[in-house]
Amino acid sequence: MTATMTGPDRTWAVIAGGGTGGHVVPGLAIASEMVARGAAPRQVHFIGSRRGLERRLVPAAGFPLTALPGRGIQRRVTPANLTAALGLIVAVVRALVIVGRLRPAVLVGLGGYASVPGVLAAVVWRVPIVVAEQNAVPSAANRLAGRFARAAAVPFPDTDLPNATWTGNPVRAEIAGLERTGPAREAACARLALDPDRRVVAAFGGSLGARRINEAVLGTCAAWRHRGDLAVRHIAGERDHDDLAARRPVDGADPLQYQLVGFEDDMVSVYAAAEVVVCRAGASSGAEIAVVGIPSVLIPLPGAPGDHQTANARRLADANAAVMIPDAELDPDRLRAELETLLADPDRLASMAAAARTLGRPDAASAVVDLVEAHARRPLPTPTLRRSP
Repeated sequence: MTATMTGPDRTWAVIAGGGTGGHVVPGLAIASEMVARGAAPRQVHFIGSRRGLERRLVPAAGFPLTALPGRGIQRRVTPANLTAALGLIVAVVRALVIVGRLRPAVLVGLGGYASVPGVLAAVVWRVPIVVAEQNAVPSAANRLAGRFARAAAVPFPDTDLPNATWTGNPVRAEIAGLERTGPAREAACARLALDPDRRVVAAFGGSLGARRINEAVLGTCAAWRHRGDLAVRHIAGERDHDDLAARRPVDGADPLQYQLVGFEDDMVSVYAAAEVVVCRAGASSGAEIAVVGIPSVLIPLPGAPGDHQTANARRLADANAAVMIPDAELDPDRLRAELETLLADPDRLASMAAAARTLGRPDAASAVVDLVEAHARRPLPTPTLRRSP
């Protein structure tokens, strides 16, 4: 028999999924909204993967995390899939124990490898499931979860999942309320040690980085080294940082202000300072770009499941909020030409920013939690029910 948690510390929601920032960041935004409505952080429990960003981000945000073993199964026949399948079985057994012990009022499936064991455990224990999809094309994990879910929160009105409700993709509260003009921008530049009188371009490619973007930015900056009116914040990712530092395209005598960092802890300031960003078209990046209202050059990750990054980028590009460059077409000359065209046309940048904001939903986290509350089997805890420290 499994000992079920009861009393004031009883878990209200399990949030299952992770791996990348595209899954984890929206999950944290949802969890934070639950806390804002009355739940204690200990009453929102994450189930994630030992290999994912959630190992660092979730505990840092103050939420409990159970990290499961294993890795995703590849979509082709490989010897590694046998090990992955065994790991999935172990993860499902652990998830069954965890969900059986916590008996939450609801489980939110974010997608990613780690969501599958959590969803299957919720089915066994008859815990209501709400899917929170982040991409224009649903992940395989969320398509599976959608068969059992009471509802699905989706980022776009036509995202194809059963019982879908358009909520937008949740972003952090500090992103949703971000100001990008006047004193707010100057303060952001000061935090990043950027010259506020320069036009700032920011480039990033995820926690590990994106090698093709990094090479294109490196070549662009080499061609821009004489530009005293520009600053580039190049967030290279931890994998490529040392190699790029050894091939730095700008030295201290060059007019261009070039900053190379491995990992960015202050994306809020980056968005506030930048006039345009260059990045992949992941779910979180796209949602943040839209909510903030910042022009972008998007390079979808080739080979992403369901080609969802191309679908994400096309949403922004079709609305004239972004320029999309296929990964195979990206090189320093193409990137420099696109950026110089944008930077030479302030009116176009302004219209792109306005178009991006029409696609953003700053209230997305609130809308998702509304949906979660509607299908949970008991009400969200109120502050008066919390145990005193």
